[in-house]
Amino acid sequence: QVQLVESGGGLVQAGGSLRLSCAASGHIAGIYVVGWFRQAPGKEREFVAAITWSAGFKYYQDALLGRLTISRDGAENTVYLQMRSVKPEDTAVYYCAATDSAAYKNHYSYPYWGQGTQVTVSS
Repeated sequence: QVQLVESGGGLVQAGGSLRLSCAASGHIAGIYVVGWFRQAPGKEREFVAAITWSAGFKYYQDALLGRLTISRDGAENTVYLQMRSVKPEDTAVYYCAATDSAAYKNHYSYPYWGQGTQVTVSS
């Protein structure tokens, strides 16, 4: 089992920045990828970014490329998502998830999920 706890969400003005954190615990040796997903009201959960746990390879949603940086701190077992130039359409609940699968874009591939953190961007 892997436990994930997100933090760092909140209210931010359009054009601003924020950093989300995802702290992992439990059987982290089994993690291959940690991904970030988001879900806005009335919309499907969508892939945002992912990073491989050991090698640190990074993947981003094409439409968000340039505004995001995903990173990890191996010593702290924490994955970060830095968001810049945020827009009102970035408003959503952001989830981190972990999997031993290489299918990083598909949320069905992730068995472990955090509780989510709300990000609200005001215009």
